[in-house]
Amino acid sequence: MDSMQAVLAKYMRAAWRRRWVGLLVAWLGCGAGWVGVYAIPNSFESTARLFVDADAVLTPLLRGIAADSSPTTQLEILQRTLLSRPNLEKLISKTDLDLMLNGQSDRERLMGRLAVDIKVVPQTKNLFTITYRDKNPKIAHDVVQTLLTIFIESATGTNRTDMENARRFLERQITSYEQQLRGAEKRRADFRARYPDVLPNENNPGVPALEGARNAAAAIEGKLQDAMVSRDALKQEVENTPPMVVVEQGGPMAVGPNGAAPRTQVQEAEDQLRMLLLKDTDQHPDVIAQRRLIESLKADASRQSAQRATPAGVKAAATADAGQLKRSLPNPVYDQLKVRLIEADTAILSLTRQRDEAVRYRERLEKVQREQPGLIAEYQNMDRDYTVLRKSHEELQSRLQSANIAQAADTQADKVKLQVIDPPEVPRLPVAPNRMILVSLVLLAGLGAGIIMPIALGQLDRSFSTVDDLRNLGLPVLGGISILGMTPLRQRFMAVLRFGFGVAVLVGIYGGLMVHILRTAALI
Repeated sequence: MDSMQAVLAKYMRAAWRRRWVGLLVAWLGCGAGWVGVYAIPNSFESTARLFVDADAVLTPLLRGIAADSSPTTQLEILQRTLLSRPNLEKLISKTDLDLMLNGQSDRERLMGRLAVDIKVVPQTKNLFTITYRDKNPKIAHDVVQTLLTIFIESATGTNRTDMENARRFLERQITSYEQQLRGAEKRRADFRARYPDVLPNENNPGVPALEGARNAAAAIEGKLQDAMVSRDALKQEVENTPPMVVVEQGGPMAVGPNGAAPRTQVQEAEDQLRMLLLKDTDQHPDVIAQRRLIESLKADASRQSAQRATPAGVKAAATADAGQLKRSLPNPVYDQLKVRLIEADTAILSLTRQRDEAVRYRERLEKVQREQPGLIAEYQNMDRDYTVLRKSHEELQSRLQSANIAQAADTQADKVKLQVIDPPEVPRLPVAPNRMILVSLVLLAGLGAGIIMPIALGQLDRSFSTVDDLRNLGLPVLGGISILGMTPLRQRFMAVLRFGFGVAVLVGIYGGLMVHILRTAALI
């Protein structure tokens, strides 16, 4: 501990002996440093903040209807491409920076410096800043303002240009597909006109024509069998039903409700036939059935008249006339069954004709299938091409409509809104360099150099400060004179006062510089 104090005292004595050298070094260092600090040019910074507002109402409404153009994705691309070479060229020309250029090399260096110095920093998802520093405050403002204008134009104009290009492309494709679709429709129609009965039905294209013909023939055959079974049952029922019934009479002669003779069934059937002819033709199935019913009723009446003409019939008629208690009348149930039987026969005839036509059509299709096996395959290929073209055409039409809606949203409704929160201003105060810190560092560096320099010079001094230093050489030392003479106290005080004044003047200059810096920054 004592040795350390001795060494420290040694260094202090050496520094004090060379204090004026240290003070000179401090003055020279601080002076040179402060001159250098003030020689650094001022740097002015201009900043703008931009907020991007994607319409929170219109965008969800158009999702799935209009072409999806994500504003977030577009802005990310714009941020990355804002400092591209074309934009920097446009920036240089609009801010008159090219007036300071002397050649292509200067232009390349300027573009490289701009790409490094311009900062586009996103703060949030929809908020970001554009910052630039320059020695000239007006140039800093012009650069940020021009970049802001380029960004807004790119955000609105690029999207609309892309939409317009996409719409024109879709229109050209739709025109091309329309021509192809018309050609396919004509080929398909001509092919169907040549083979109208062979090709599948357009209402049911999934079922081949031959298979449809076979199904139709089988269905008609089934209906015919059912109709024949029903007709046979009716015929059996007609055979088991008597054509005449015996009824009791209450008087000598039956009369109608109005006192007139009752109408016969033949007359009623003829009246009904006349009613049918008023609205139907002679070939109508109801008219034909009614005429057959009339013929059947007339035949029954003739048969009954013939039975009365026989001796047994005359006797039975005389007995009936004598008693006038019973009389034979046509059975209405029998007549109804006869009508139903006639209708069943008519239906069987119709189904038989339909079955024959279906069988002939099926046989013709089978013959075409055997003789021209590739006909159906050719039509299927043609129909498949037509279906693909029509589907593509409809899809393009849908895409064009979506593009038109999206373009209208961008141009008329401003789906993406760009709002400048903080517009750029011409900076009045520099942001760099920070002269307060630099001046303070220069002062500390100068004082440090003023302290270190005397100590370093003391290390180079080959004299001995104490007797012990001399004894360390290994030489015999008889003794030392401790005091050669006493310096007057006044001289020592004046020496300290002069040294302190030199240091105080240096610190005063530092204080004056700090006051000047604060006044320049309008802080005091």
